[in-house]
Amino acid sequence: MSLCLAAGALIVALGADEVTLGWRHSVQKTLWQEVWLETPDGLRLTEARVEGSGAGMDPPDGAKLSDGFWRWTPDLPPLREVVMRRSGATADYQVCIAGACRAMGDYLPAEADPVTLKRCD
Repeated sequence: MSLCLAAGALIVALGADEVTLGWRHSVQKTLWQEVWLETPDGLRLTEARVEGSGAGMDPPDGAKLSDGFWRWTPDLPPLREVVMRRSGATADYQVCIAGACRAMGDYLPAEADPVTLKRCD
C-alpha cells in the first residue's frame, strides 16, 4: 500500500502508507501538522498537532501538550482523499515521510492546485 499526491494528471507515489502534512497559519504563523495513515477503510487521521492557539487554531478539549505541540486524535471516519489548496500567499505544505520533510513543491509544481492525498491506484 502507498499514498500518492495528485494534481490533475500529475500523480506522485510517496512510497509510504503514513504521511505527515504540515503548514503554517497565514496570520498566526503557527505550525499545524496532521498524520495520515492509509488503512483498508481509507485515509485515517491518527494525530493532529498545533504549536499554539489563536485565529481559529485552538486545540480541542482533551489535547495534551507534548514536545511543544498540543496533540490529539480527531474523531473522524476514514476519508477517501484529502484535498489541499495552495494559495501562493503562504509557505507551501510540508510533506514528511519517516521524519524526513520536504516542501510539496519538491513533488509537484508550485501552480499545482488543488492537490489531493489519496491511495495510489
